[in-house]
Amino acid sequence: MDKPPIRFEVIAKDCDARAGLLKTRRGTIETPVFMPVGTAGTIKGIRFEELEAPDLDARIILGNTYHLWLRPGVETIRACGGLHRFIGWERALLTDSGGFQVWSLGALRKISQQGTEFRSHVDGSLQFLSPEISMDVQAALGSDIVMAFDECAPGKASYKDAQKSMELTSLWAQRSRARFDMLQQEGLDTGEAENSLESTQTKEDGAHLEPPMRFAARASAMRALAGELSGKQALFGIVQGSAHIDLRRESLERTAEIGFDGYAIEGLSVG
Repeated sequence: MDKPPIRFEVIAKDCDARAGLLKTRRGTIETPVFMPVGTAGTIKGIRFEELEAPDLDARIILGNTYHLWLRPGVETIRACGGLHRFIGWERALLTDSGGFQVWSLGALRKISQQGTEFRSHVDGSLQFLSPEISMDVQAALGSDIVMAFDECAPGKASYKDAQKSMELTSLWAQRSRARFDMLQQEGLDTGEAENSLESTQTKEDGAHLEPPMRFAARASAMRALAGELSGKQALFGIVQGSAHIDLRRESLERTAEIGFDGYAIEGLSVG
């Protein structure tokens, strides 16, 4: 049986509340978890050393596909060996798909089944983002958890508009899954390439050592998970449907039928 890219284990429950452990290729994350947002690869107002300190001990941060794709650009980050190396963060990374940021552009974007055409907020240039491009960018970033490309409906969307948005999200989920699988097979995930390189190093301990020794120390911890994880990226599907419960159930069923490593409930606080 193939090893999964992540594992989730519930370790305690109290009524509907639960605590768990999410194991990724870059370590174990206790849940529920606060995930700092590093839109352009940095957390505003705080250094990574502080995030890694015992009083905060952030095990995962979020990077933004849309912003990193536009600036500094995929080729720059890929040339640096992926987002982890580009920003100097050695723990887990989740990247969003860019769907929400494109939605937030309002009149500057045009949505079709093919994807979204919009004007860059950086320089006004015409850009196009699709499920395939989103997966390409996230593979180049080398994040540990990848989000499928989705379409966000406004919070007060009518039933007809929410249904149309949900159906488009389902279509894009299928295309995201297909492209993601191809990229994994072709070895274009920079995070996996980085892991393979570091697995040849043997430095132990040293959580506070300077790079590259810090990365080598983290590689030792990653090897401890190698027996149960594939070392590849995980892909999460996204459930939409605005405030309409029946559409959300349908979205969940469609997304689960495609099959993902995890599922995100989104669109609960949009606009």
